[in-house]
Amino acid sequence: MMILAVMMVMTISANAMSYNAAKHEALFLSDKMAYELNLTAAQYEAVYEINLDYLMSLNGHGDVFGIWWDRRNADLRFVLNSWQYDKYITLAHFYRPVAWKAGGWTFAVYSRYDRGHFYNAHPKVFVTYRGGNSHRDPRFYADRHMPKPAMHHNAPAVHRHAPAPAPHHGKPAVAHNDRYGSERHMAMNTNRGNGGHFGRR
Repeated sequence: MMILAVMMVMTISANAMSYNAAKHEALFLSDKMAYELNLTAAQYEAVYEINLDYLMSLNGHGDVFGIWWDRRNADLRFVLNSWQYDKYITLAHFYRPVAWKAGGWTFAVYSRYDRGHFYNAHPKVFVTYRGGNSHRDPRFYADRHMPKPAMHHNAPAVHRHAPAPAPHHGKPAVAHNDRYGSERHMAMNTNRGNGGHFGRR
């Protein structure tokens, strides 16, 4: 069982993470946060930016829970509702998404989700955003207006396109058969009476 868990974790052997690697890891992580935290489309965009900034700030073991991890949490507190943030800090694969082990970056989200399976389309900023919002202004997201879901944290989230994530030994929740940088086939559905929620009724 322990061997299986280790195999589920993705590791990148490097010191500083390249922009290209960081953007794809940020995309995968943010997509799963959008799914589990019921993010609106605007929140999803911001969460992607925040995750990318954090990942691009990593240069070694000392950075994993350093100043930029603190900044990530502060930014997410501005972006998320209180119930979303309360849930976020209980989910280790989101709250502590990266570890430095055996000279490489290890991503906890792969212990729960299969690589290559996405619930949402790319955020619009995936192509254009190259990082830096958090570095330029620590209150950047505090002053940024965005719609947030009103759903109470005890109410079940309903995903429009896919069931709950399947375990690794079963069928994947959503299959796109894609590579990094390819187009996802899931529409945002933000204009169909869902209050701007990503992939949700």
